[in-house]
Amino acid sequence: MASKQRKMSLCYKPVGLILGMGGGMLAGALCTRAWRLVGDGREAPDPLDDERAWREVLISAALHGAIFSVVKAAVDRGGAEGVRRVTGRWPA
Repeated sequence: MASKQRKMSLCYKPVGLILGMGGGMLAGALCTRAWRLVGDGREAPDPLDDERAWREVLISAALHGAIFSVVKAAVDRGGAEGVRRVTGRWPA
């Protein structure tokens, strides 16, 4: 049983890697769009930009982190469910 689980885990690694890269690109695009709405159409602030206020930098970072976390969870969960539909087993 442990051997099958190990094989499933190894087989899922490349799938998870590809899904993770796609999810990262999606999250980046969502962050850009979200900040344009929140930040009055401006680019997201760089933490080292002395022209931007602390508040703006920290709000941008929090928004960025929240979006990436939600997208990662959705991609990981969706990928695992997709593998289970195809193989009948949950990857671990």
